[in-house]
Amino acid sequence: MLSAARDLLQRPTAGTGQGIPGNGSAFDCNPQSTGAVLLADILPTLLIKLVAPFVIHLLPYNARVVTAALCAWGSFGLVAAAAGSTLSLGGGAVPAPRRPARPPPAPHHPPQAALPQAAPLAVVYFAEYFINQGLLELLYFPDAALTHNEQYRWYQLIYQGGVFAARSSLRCLRCRRLGLLALLQVLNAALLLAAVPGRFLPGFGAACALVLGEGLVGGGAYGSGFSNAAQQAAPGGGALAVAVTALGDTVGVALAGGAAVGIHRLFCGA
Repeated sequence: MLSAARDLLQRPTAGTGQGIPGNGSAFDCNPQSTGAVLLADILPTLLIKLVAPFVIHLLPYNARVVTAALCAWGSFGLVAAAAGSTLSLGGGAVPAPRRPARPPPAPHHPPQAALPQAAPLAVVYFAEYFINQGLLELLYFPDAALTHNEQYRWYQLIYQGGVFAARSSLRCLRCRRLGLLALLQVLNAALLLAAVPGRFLPGFGAACALVLGEGLVGGGAYGSGFSNAAQQAAPGGGALAVAVTALGDTVGVALAGGAAVGIHRLFCGA
Protein backbone atom coordinates (compact mmCIF):
# COMPACT_ATOMS: atom_id res chain seq x y z
CA MET A 1 0.00 0.00 0.00
CA LEU A 2 2.78 2.44 0.91
CA SER A 3 4.83 1.50 -2.14
CA ALA A 4 1.91 2.53 -4.36
CA ALA A 5 1.10 5.64 -2.34
CA ARG A 6 2.03 8.13 -5.05
CA ASP A 7 -0.07 6.29 -7.62
CA LEU A 8 -3.04 6.08 -5.25
CA LEU A 9 -3.07 9.82 -4.61
CA GLN A 10 -3.17 10.85 -8.25
CA ARG A 11 -6.75 11.62 -9.24
CA PRO A 12 -7.64 9.85 -12.52
CA THR A 13 -8.38 11.95 -15.57
CA ALA A 14 -11.98 11.48 -16.72
CA GLY A 15 -12.33 8.71 -19.27
CA THR A 16 -8.65 7.71 -19.24
CA GLY A 17 -8.00 6.15 -15.87
CA GLN A 18 -4.59 7.86 -15.90
CA GLY A 19 -3.38 10.07 -13.09
CA ILE A 20 -3.31 13.84 -13.46
CA PRO A 21 0.31 15.05 -13.79
CA GLY A 22 2.03 16.92 -10.98
CA ASN A 23 1.78 20.66 -10.42
CA GLY A 24 4.72 21.53 -12.64
CA SER A 25 7.03 22.51 -9.76
CA ALA A 26 10.58 21.24 -9.44
CA PHE A 27 9.24 18.57 -7.08
CA ASP A 28 6.38 17.47 -9.37
CA CYS A 29 4.06 17.49 -6.35
CA ASN A 30 0.87 15.51 -5.96
CA PRO A 31 -2.09 17.40 -4.47
CA GLN A 32 -1.72 15.29 -1.32
CA SER A 33 1.32 13.99 0.51
CA THR A 34 2.09 10.28 0.53
CA GLY A 35 2.19 10.81 4.27
CA ALA A 36 -1.60 10.83 4.12
CA VAL A 37 -1.55 7.18 3.06
CA LEU A 38 0.83 6.42 5.91
CA LEU A 39 -1.45 8.11 8.44
CA ALA A 40 -4.49 6.25 7.11
CA ASP A 41 -2.58 3.01 7.55
CA ILE A 42 -0.83 3.54 10.88
CA LEU A 43 -3.34 5.44 13.06
CA PRO A 44 -5.85 2.55 13.19
CA THR A 45 -2.91 0.24 13.89
CA LEU A 46 -1.80 2.43 16.79
CA LEU A 47 -5.32 2.47 18.20
CA ILE A 48 -5.57 -1.32 18.03
CA LYS A 49 -2.18 -1.75 19.69
CA LEU A 50 -3.33 0.46 22.56
CA VAL A 51 -6.71 -1.22 23.01
CA ALA A 52 -6.06 -4.83 22.02
CA PRO A 53 -4.22 -5.94 25.19
CA PHE A 54 -7.42 -5.33 27.15
CA VAL A 55 -9.85 -7.14 24.85
CA ILE A 56 -7.92 -9.36 22.43
CA HIS A 57 -8.18 -12.36 24.75
CA LEU A 58 -11.93 -12.40 24.10
CA LEU A 59 -11.32 -13.40 20.47
CA PRO A 60 -9.81 -16.83 19.70
CA TYR A 61 -6.40 -16.66 18.03
CA ASN A 62 -7.54 -18.38 14.83
CA ALA A 63 -10.39 -15.88 14.53
CA ARG A 64 -7.88 -13.03 14.81
CA VAL A 65 -5.85 -14.44 11.93
CA VAL A 66 -8.95 -14.81 9.75
CA THR A 67 -10.11 -11.28 10.64
CA ALA A 68 -6.72 -9.80 9.77
CA ALA A 69 -6.64 -11.66 6.44
CA LEU A 70 -10.16 -10.53 5.53
CA CYS A 71 -9.38 -6.93 6.42
CA ALA A 72 -6.23 -6.98 4.28
CA TRP A 73 -8.10 -8.55 1.36
CA GLY A 74 -10.93 -6.05 1.70
CA SER A 75 -8.59 -3.08 1.84
CA PHE A 76 -6.80 -3.98 -1.39
CA GLY A 77 -10.13 -4.62 -3.09
CA LEU A 78 -11.47 -1.26 -1.93
CA VAL A 79 -8.36 0.59 -3.12
CA ALA A 80 -8.41 -1.21 -6.47
CA ALA A 81 -12.01 -0.15 -7.04
CA ALA A 82 -11.52 3.39 -5.75
CA ALA A 83 -12.22 6.25 -8.14
CA GLY A 84 -10.43 8.89 -6.10
CA SER A 85 -7.83 9.46 -3.43
CA THR A 86 -10.33 9.79 -0.56
CA LEU A 87 -11.70 6.29 -1.04
CA SER A 88 -8.16 5.00 -1.51
CA LEU A 89 -7.20 6.44 1.87
CA GLY A 90 -10.22 4.73 3.38
CA GLY A 91 -9.02 1.43 1.99
CA GLY A 92 -5.58 2.03 3.44
CA ALA A 93 -7.10 2.27 6.90
CA VAL A 94 -8.80 -1.14 6.73
CA PRO A 95 -5.85 -3.50 7.30
CA ALA A 96 -5.06 -2.08 10.73
CA PRO A 97 -5.35 -5.40 12.65
CA ARG A 98 -2.71 -7.03 10.47
CA ARG A 99 -0.53 -8.23 13.32
CA PRO A 100 -2.67 -10.66 15.33
CA ALA A 101 -0.88 -11.62 18.53
CA ARG A 102 -1.41 -13.70 21.58
CA PRO A 103 -2.05 -11.59 24.70
CA PRO A 104 1.18 -11.28 26.70
CA PRO A 105 1.19 -12.12 30.38
CA ALA A 106 1.28 -9.10 32.66
CA PRO A 107 4.09 -9.46 35.22
CA HIS A 108 4.06 -7.24 38.29
CA HIS A 109 7.34 -5.51 37.36
CA PRO A 110 7.53 -2.79 34.68
CA PRO A 111 8.89 -3.77 31.25
CA GLN A 112 12.32 -2.30 31.97
CA ALA A 113 13.94 -4.28 29.17
CA ALA A 114 11.59 -2.76 26.60
CA LEU A 115 12.15 0.94 27.26
CA PRO A 116 15.82 1.06 26.17
CA GLN A 117 14.73 -0.63 22.92
CA ALA A 118 11.41 1.13 22.30
CA ALA A 119 12.77 4.69 22.52
CA PRO A 120 15.59 4.40 19.93
CA LEU A 121 13.40 2.19 17.75
CA ALA A 122 10.79 4.94 17.69
CA VAL A 123 13.49 7.39 16.57
CA VAL A 124 14.69 4.99 13.86
CA TYR A 125 11.17 4.51 12.52
CA PHE A 126 10.33 8.19 12.70
CA ALA A 127 13.37 9.04 10.55
CA GLU A 128 12.76 6.02 8.30
CA TYR A 129 9.15 6.74 7.45
CA PHE A 130 9.77 10.47 7.25
CA ILE A 131 12.18 9.58 4.45
CA ASN A 132 9.87 7.05 2.80
CA GLN A 133 6.60 8.97 2.85
CA GLY A 134 7.83 12.53 3.23
CA LEU A 135 11.04 12.95 1.23
CA LEU A 136 11.15 10.28 -1.46
CA GLU A 137 8.13 11.64 -3.31
CA LEU A 138 10.00 14.97 -3.52
CA LEU A 139 13.36 13.46 -4.48
CA TYR A 140 12.69 13.48 -8.21
CA PHE A 141 15.25 13.28 -11.02
CA PRO A 142 13.62 14.54 -14.25
CA ASP A 143 16.61 13.48 -16.38
CA ALA A 144 16.40 9.83 -15.30
CA ALA A 145 14.96 7.22 -17.66
CA LEU A 146 12.14 6.47 -15.19
CA THR A 147 9.00 8.50 -14.60
CA HIS A 148 8.40 10.10 -11.22
CA ASN A 149 6.03 7.34 -10.10
CA GLU A 150 8.46 4.67 -11.30
CA GLN A 151 11.28 6.27 -9.35
CA TYR A 152 9.11 6.29 -6.23
CA ARG A 153 8.25 2.62 -6.66
CA TRP A 154 11.92 1.71 -7.08
CA TYR A 155 12.82 3.63 -3.93
CA GLN A 156 10.25 1.59 -1.99
CA LEU A 157 11.39 -1.71 -3.52
CA ILE A 158 15.05 -1.03 -2.75
CA TYR A 159 14.15 0.01 0.78
CA GLN A 160 12.22 -3.21 1.35
CA GLY A 161 15.15 -5.20 -0.04
CA GLY A 162 17.46 -3.61 2.51
CA VAL A 163 15.00 -4.30 5.32
CA PHE A 164 14.66 -7.94 4.27
CA ALA A 165 18.43 -8.44 4.06
CA ALA A 166 19.04 -6.89 7.48
CA ARG A 167 16.27 -8.80 9.25
CA SER A 168 17.39 -12.05 7.65
CA SER A 169 20.95 -11.61 8.93
CA LEU A 170 20.03 -11.09 12.59
CA ARG A 171 21.85 -14.24 13.69
CA CYS A 172 25.04 -12.92 12.11
CA LEU A 173 24.79 -9.20 12.86
CA ARG A 174 23.01 -7.96 15.94
CA CYS A 175 23.29 -4.51 17.48
CA ARG A 176 22.85 -4.27 21.24
CA ARG A 177 23.00 -0.46 21.27
CA LEU A 178 20.17 0.84 19.14
CA GLY A 179 21.16 4.43 19.83
CA LEU A 180 23.88 4.12 17.18
CA LEU A 181 21.40 2.94 14.57
CA ALA A 182 19.00 5.73 15.55
CA LEU A 183 21.78 8.27 15.00
CA LEU A 184 22.62 6.81 11.59
CA GLN A 185 18.99 6.93 10.50
CA VAL A 186 18.57 10.53 11.66
CA LEU A 187 21.72 11.53 9.77
CA ASN A 188 20.38 9.78 6.66
CA ALA A 189 17.09 11.65 6.97
CA ALA A 190 18.92 14.96 7.44
CA LEU A 191 21.04 14.33 4.35
CA LEU A 192 18.03 13.50 2.18
CA LEU A 193 16.09 16.45 3.59
CA ALA A 194 18.94 18.74 2.53
CA ALA A 195 19.12 17.01 -0.87
CA VAL A 196 15.49 17.79 -1.74
CA PRO A 197 15.91 21.58 -2.12
CA GLY A 198 19.70 21.48 -2.56
CA ARG A 199 19.67 18.95 -5.41
CA PHE A 200 23.30 18.02 -4.80
CA LEU A 201 22.93 14.25 -5.31
CA PRO A 202 24.56 13.28 -8.62
CA GLY A 203 21.62 11.19 -9.79
CA PHE A 204 18.92 8.62 -9.15
CA GLY A 205 21.48 5.88 -8.41
CA ALA A 206 23.00 7.84 -5.54
CA ALA A 207 19.55 8.35 -4.04
CA CYS A 208 18.87 4.60 -4.34
CA ALA A 209 22.13 3.85 -2.50
CA LEU A 210 21.03 6.03 0.42
CA VAL A 211 17.62 4.38 0.43
CA LEU A 212 19.25 0.95 0.54
CA GLY A 213 21.29 2.06 3.54
CA GLU A 214 18.11 3.34 5.17
CA GLY A 215 16.49 -0.08 4.73
CA LEU A 216 19.52 -1.89 6.14
CA VAL A 217 19.59 0.35 9.22
CA GLY A 218 15.84 0.09 9.75
CA GLY A 219 15.75 -3.68 9.33
CA GLY A 220 18.73 -4.12 11.64
CA ALA A 221 17.17 -1.92 14.30
CA TYR A 222 13.85 -3.76 14.09
CA GLY A 223 15.32 -7.23 14.43
CA SER A 224 17.86 -6.26 17.08
CA GLY A 225 15.35 -4.26 19.10
CA PHE A 226 12.84 -7.08 19.48
CA SER A 227 15.54 -9.67 20.08
CA ASN A 228 17.20 -7.52 22.75
CA ALA A 229 13.89 -6.80 24.49
CA ALA A 230 12.93 -10.48 24.64
CA GLN A 231 16.32 -11.67 25.88
CA GLN A 232 16.88 -8.91 28.43
CA ALA A 233 13.42 -9.12 30.00
CA ALA A 234 12.94 -10.70 33.40
CA PRO A 235 11.49 -14.22 33.46
CA GLY A 236 7.86 -14.13 32.37
CA GLY A 237 8.12 -10.62 30.95
CA GLY A 238 9.44 -11.32 27.45
CA ALA A 239 6.08 -11.09 25.70
CA LEU A 240 5.19 -7.81 27.40
CA ALA A 241 8.62 -6.37 26.57
CA VAL A 242 8.12 -7.23 22.90
CA ALA A 243 4.64 -5.66 22.94
CA VAL A 244 5.95 -2.40 24.42
CA THR A 245 8.79 -2.35 21.89
CA ALA A 246 6.27 -2.81 19.06
CA LEU A 247 4.31 0.16 20.37
CA GLY A 248 7.46 2.26 20.17
CA ASP A 249 7.96 1.71 16.44
CA THR A 250 4.27 2.41 15.74
CA VAL A 251 4.40 5.73 17.60
CA GLY A 252 7.48 6.70 15.57
CA VAL A 253 5.73 5.86 12.30
CA ALA A 254 2.61 7.83 13.27
CA LEU A 255 4.68 10.92 14.09
CA ALA A 256 6.53 10.51 10.79
CA GLY A 257 3.21 10.58 8.93
CA GLY A 258 2.37 13.95 10.41
CA ALA A 259 5.85 15.29 9.63
CA ALA A 260 5.57 14.00 6.06
CA VAL A 261 2.33 15.92 5.51
CA GLY A 262 4.00 19.02 6.92
CA ILE A 263 7.07 18.79 4.68
CA HIS A 264 4.82 18.35 1.65
CA ARG A 265 3.03 21.58 2.53
CA LEU A 266 6.37 23.33 3.00
CA PHE A 267 7.82 22.38 -0.38
CA CYS A 268 4.64 22.15 -2.42
CA GLY A 269 2.72 25.04 -0.91
CA ALA A 270 -0.51 23.06 -0.44
